[in-house]
Amino acid sequence: MHGDMTLFQILAVLFLPSAWGQSNTNRLGVVVEVKNITLPAGSKAVLPCHSPRMVWTRDRLKDRQRVVHWDLVRNSPEYSVERILDMSPGANQRVYNGFNKGRVSIPQSAFSDGNFSLVFNNVVPTDRGVYTCNLHHHYCQIHQSIQIQLNVTKSAKKEKRYWDGEKTVFVILVGSSVALPCVNRRPLWREGLQEDQQQVAHWDFQPPGVRPDKADRLVDLYASGERRENGPLFLKNKMSVEEDAFTVGDFSLSISDLAPVDKGLYSCHLHHHYCGLHERRIFRLTVGPALPPVLTAAPRILQNDAPKPSTEEVERPRVVNVILPEHRSHFMQQMGYILATFLLLAFIVAAIIVLTRRRRKRGLEYDMRRSHRGHRMDGGDISLDTTELKICNQEPLNSDYKNNLLKERDMSKDCNKDFEGKLWN
Repeated sequence: MHGDMTLFQILAVLFLPSAWGQSNTNRLGVVVEVKNITLPAGSKAVLPCHSPRMVWTRDRLKDRQRVVHWDLVRNSPEYSVERILDMSPGANQRVYNGFNKGRVSIPQSAFSDGNFSLVFNNVVPTDRGVYTCNLHHHYCQIHQSIQIQLNVTKSAKKEKRYWDGEKTVFVILVGSSVALPCVNRRPLWREGLQEDQQQVAHWDFQPPGVRPDKADRLVDLYASGERRENGPLFLKNKMSVEEDAFTVGDFSLSISDLAPVDKGLYSCHLHHHYCGLHERRIFRLTVGPALPPVLTAAPRILQNDAPKPSTEEVERPRVVNVILPEHRSHFMQQMGYILATFLLLAFIVAAIIVLTRRRRKRGLEYDMRRSHRGHRMDGGDISLDTTELKICNQEPLNSDYKNNLLKERDMSKDCNKDFEGKLWN
């Protein structure tokens, strides 16, 4: 017995805190936004809290906020989607195919008891396909759907219902009746609820070091127009929420003339019990030091009020030139430019000197070769075979030449050729 009690206590310690936390979370709502805001003292803070799903539009007839429709999807012989019927609370159900009128329907009390099942009378083979039940709540912006596959058979032994892993499958005998189930009994889809009493918005303030469940309630807002302001701050008009909050969906909190005591956590809670909406937005407000006063411009002086010019000598302003030392990096940069310039000049001068020396060396070698050749020419003896020289002038004159000038030129050419041949041989 003692061991059972100890085990029970351990399980309670392990699981009860999580259950309490879950219950507390559902009561407070889901946190959808967290912001840190820092503003100077004396300024105005606006903590934004917007939700279009909280906009309340009174629907006296309640006929166009909820719609149910059944669709048929066929994959053979080709993919197609066909609307079977639809219905809203303020209108009769509408059947789109004339063949289905009187044969396919949904209960007239669908929006009262939440039964939107599709009823077939005298099933035919062409009814085979995947049927989709679609529920739309335009006011709450909620859309739900469910799929059911209908197969038709001619054998009573093959009738069955099963789950294929994605949807329910009905195998129905030809000519029989069947109801494809689509039931949703949430209050959202049923009438008799007062929507204006289901929408609530409130702001809480949690000073530093205070637990969330001990936070101070600042204001409560209801869609019916009721407003409950708590604490002296709202009485002094330091904090405010717009009067048309439920009309535009803006529940922002304005805080004027911030002070250090305004520091803490502010939470905006939005509850729409009719639509199942529970949201929470948290703002951590930090108040810093006040800003310094802004200097105003000097007043303008009109011409009539302008003072008379003074005749006293006005001291001329003295201009003092102050040379500030340059930064060390700038000085090193300038020194780098100067050194680079000197290195470039030194390289150019060295190149000119090297080229000049090479040209002088080549000229000296050429002169030495030339002088060596001259010595060889002077020292060598050129012997001419004088016995072989012919006296060209002693040849007899040829009478075929017309004049003596042509004869002399021809004779001189022959003598030169013979002389050159002897010389090089």
